[in-house]
Amino acid sequence: MSLIKSELTDKSVYTLEFSVDKETFDKAVTAAYRKQVGKITVPGFRKGKAPRSVIEKMYGKGYFYEDAINEVLPDAFDSALKESGLDMVGQPEFDVVSIDDNGVVLSAKVAVKPEVKIEGYLGIEAKRKTVRVTAKEIDAELETIRERNSREIEVTDGVSEMGDVCTIDYEGFVDGVAFDGGKGSDYPLKLGSGNFIPGFEEQVAGHKIDEEFDVNVTFPEDYHAKELAGKAAVFKTVIHAIKHIELPALDDDFAKDVSEFDTLDEYRADVKAKISKRHNDEADREVEDKILDQLIEKVEADIPEQMFVAETENFVRDYDNRLRMQGLDLKTYFQYTGMNLDSLREQLRPQAEKQVKLRLALEKIAELENIEVTDEDIDGEIKRIAEAYQMEADKVREMVPTDSVAEDMKVKKAMDLVKEKAITK
Repeated sequence: MSLIKSELTDKSVYTLEFSVDKETFDKAVTAAYRKQVGKITVPGFRKGKAPRSVIEKMYGKGYFYEDAINEVLPDAFDSALKESGLDMVGQPEFDVVSIDDNGVVLSAKVAVKPEVKIEGYLGIEAKRKTVRVTAKEIDAELETIRERNSREIEVTDGVSEMGDVCTIDYEGFVDGVAFDGGKGSDYPLKLGSGNFIPGFEEQVAGHKIDEEFDVNVTFPEDYHAKELAGKAAVFKTVIHAIKHIELPALDDDFAKDVSEFDTLDEYRADVKAKISKRHNDEADREVEDKILDQLIEKVEADIPEQMFVAETENFVRDYDNRLRMQGLDLKTYFQYTGMNLDSLREQLRPQAEKQVKLRLALEKIAELENIEVTDEDIDGEIKRIAEAYQMEADKVREMVPTDSVAEDMKVKKAMDLVKEKAITK
């Protein structure tokens, strides 16, 4: 097995031609015959006993070639790639050049990291939004905390009011006919939550327990069920229970109950500080995105399609993993959303392209700036990974090559450099 030639045939794509000698290929063909012969029926022979020569005469000399090629291809390609000295990215595309008495010649299209040019990466300008915290935001935050600490009071006499939680039965009709999905029993509806069709919750207010009444509404024109969009409906409704939500008074006692502070003023100041931190964190993320977007625009490179495809598949796998952590999977997600694998790939592709360009940019910057990492840097990063995944550091070293950790740290240091030298206004 040897490399015949290596040619640049497209932007950052090489075509390798490599051979498999006759002896090696013949052994692979014999192995393929032995593996398949038990499944082949030939007249005049017991099943599994037909000689290879008879099968090849009946079905063609190349009958076992596909399996044989699949057998020899991995080692042959690995040997050719190593001999070529290329740093492959993505998945190769294989083809058969020839099969004759001398053996097999195969080809592979191999994408490699492109040569990258980048200038002006230090001193990138980005505008940072001004952060302000309004009294309205503080009041809204405190109101949310009040609702979280509210208590429910059962109402046995009187009528429902906006803000109450009503347990209801309902059934919807359009033109006197019940429709799918329009019926519910013992549904806890908070009046004013906006969970139901506009106008529904307001009409539930003002009724007593066990009172039966009609709710008249019109479905919005953009309603997700097209057969109901824009149509008038009547919901036969009855209330089984009413609970009034009692909010705690907004005073010093409330502050003591929900925080470590003794006064409402102190607690209010702390809420303001936390909102301010959220806003500042968001502003930092936005300005970082602006810096990195400009950095990506400065990349000059013939990036092979295989890199974008490979990164898109990485994004798909990450998406699937996140869904599984939530108790879902891609199949279930597609059923809910009406998407499929191709549409998910299309959705994730722009983000994957940006990630590829960003990585190339930062690797080039690390090279231009002579960024290095020390053994202490690597040890610290492995310790961080181990703690994050609750693993032993030695186990992380087994799973993640040290060279890979070092490259990732160079990229991180390059990013830190770009952000440090950026000019924010």
